[in-house]
Amino acid sequence: MLLRVIALSAILALSACSSWVYRIDIPQGNFLEQKDIDKLQIEMTKEQVKFVLGSPVVIDAFNEDVWHYVYRFKSGRDEELNREKKFIVTFKDNKLVSAEGDFELPESFYTPMVN
Repeated sequence: MLLRVIALSAILALSACSSWVYRIDIPQGNFLEQKDIDKLQIEMTKEQVKFVLGSPVVIDAFNEDVWHYVYRFKSGRDEELNREKKFIVTFKDNKLVSAEGDFELPESFYTPMVN
């Protein structure tokens, strides 16, 4: 009987070691890099922006001229690795007029596209 209690206690103690359980990383959304943002220029068309950044995660339901690029990374190992980045582009008359978010806009952004 004592051996069974010891064995059961050992099994329960080992099952409490949740750090041994494998958890996957979960990336969601558009992964953007600064080099992608550096390619943007004011007055680009929606198609040009989509070519550079990809399709947006969200197009505002009330304003089709606002595109949201969102990226979330949830680490299965370490919560300190969790990240969230947002980038919002705004168009007027099918031309890029502004961009804002967790990336720095290059100086070349403010130079209009030459068609």
